[in-house]
Amino acid sequence: MAIKIGSYNFDGPHTSTRALCKQSDVYAILGNNGNGNNWVVVDIGESEDVQERVENHDRAPCWKGQKHSVLAAAAYYVTERQRMQIEQELRAQLNPPCGDR
Repeated sequence: MAIKIGSYNFDGPHTSTRALCKQSDVYAILGNNGNGNNWVVVDIGESEDVQERVENHDRAPCWKGQKHSVLAAAAYYVTERQRMQIEQELRAQLNPPCGDR
């Protein structure tokens, strides 16, 4: 399964973190209110281990506070150098509501 975010094809959306690989990536937290493929970007971040990061994220209360009936994660697996650049690009482009650090 894949979802296009910006100009990148992310793996996901996945409602379970078990579907995420333990490797370097840019991740997107997505919200949906049960309308099929109408996903909204809630947050964009980067990590060397996406599974660990999403499971223990300090911004998770913000994700839940967006009141979507479904939350999911999508991942774009890249090197450390690439992930930081892509994260900044997507944050600037999409301005996600939970993107403040």
